[in-house]
Amino acid sequence: MPTSTGTRTTTGVLVAAAIFALALLWAKWWPYAGKVTAVGSSHAWSGSDILRVGGVRPGDAPSWHAATSFASAYFLVIWKALAAALLIGAALQTLVPRAWLLRVLARRGRVAGAVVGGLASTPSMMCTCCAAPVAATLRRTGVPTSAAVAYWLGNPLLNPAVLVFLLFVAPWQWTVTRLVVGAVLVVGGAALVARLVDGRPAPAGTEPAGGTGPAPVRYLGALGRLAVTVVPEYLVVVALIGAFRGWLFPLGHDALSSGLLVVLVAAVVGTLLVIPTAGEIPILQGLALAGLSLGAVGALLVTLPAVSLPGMAMVGRAFGWRATLATAGVVAAGGVLAGGLLLAL
Repeated sequence: MPTSTGTRTTTGVLVAAAIFALALLWAKWWPYAGKVTAVGSSHAWSGSDILRVGGVRPGDAPSWHAATSFASAYFLVIWKALAAALLIGAALQTLVPRAWLLRVLARRGRVAGAVVGGLASTPSMMCTCCAAPVAATLRRTGVPTSAAVAYWLGNPLLNPAVLVFLLFVAPWQWTVTRLVVGAVLVVGGAALVARLVDGRPAPAGTEPAGGTGPAPVRYLGALGRLAVTVVPEYLVVVALIGAFRGWLFPLGHDALSSGLLVVLVAAVVGTLLVIPTAGEIPILQGLALAGLSLGAVGALLVTLPAVSLPGMAMVGRAFGWRATLATAGVVAAGGVLAGGLLLAL
């Protein structure tokens, strides 16, 4: 009956909203509130450069130690956010009707869809990998490419906590560059990716509330499937990045300290590497002190958090590989733009 259907929809949306709020309060909002207070008082960043964990330095050969030390350190930092992402993704699959999601996130124009997706991303404040399961779920339910890509990019690039951290511990030009280029990528970049993949069939959408059995059973089933499919893949790719990080991150030495070449290298390498939320801050502070050019710092300021190989692996099947690779290309180009803007400022 219509009334019963409306009641189920309202109940599902409210329960999903509660899961969203409680998961993010635990994983993001409360920890960041304390971190903002601490950083605001000290005006210094207490975190270390995760790319150097285990004693690995630029140029070091791949090794099992480099892989395991990076993967374990990374997982210890992000596990709460990843758990929150899985809880939220399962809620979107089983508790929120597809028609309701489309009514909220689907817009007539690509730019309008990107704006809505970007706005929806700002409360989540996740790194690119933790945002990936939610973004992939949105795309699988039929949410337009522009909105799903904007949600994925907006989480790391428009994270309000990271913008505040940058204001406290870095030159103001860093914050302006991140905000301006981040907004351009989230809105313009997502709309451009959607335009590039127009005319291709979207992934088959399934009704998130579908399936049989009570809602709690469906929810737990979806949560289990997400965990089994996402977490192993995630850890394997993160470990591979960790193993090769010495070769992937040669910046700051000799010829790779200044000039156009280093900006291009930074834009590409930053797009591949994976870091936790705000992990770019100690990396860039160290590289800037080591003499890395402002252009390269600007490129990494955007590309390091925006996307990564593990994130691309997680969204590739849902977005389609054409859209995923186009997103990576747009981010790399945005890194070059950020390098130019930081130099100009």
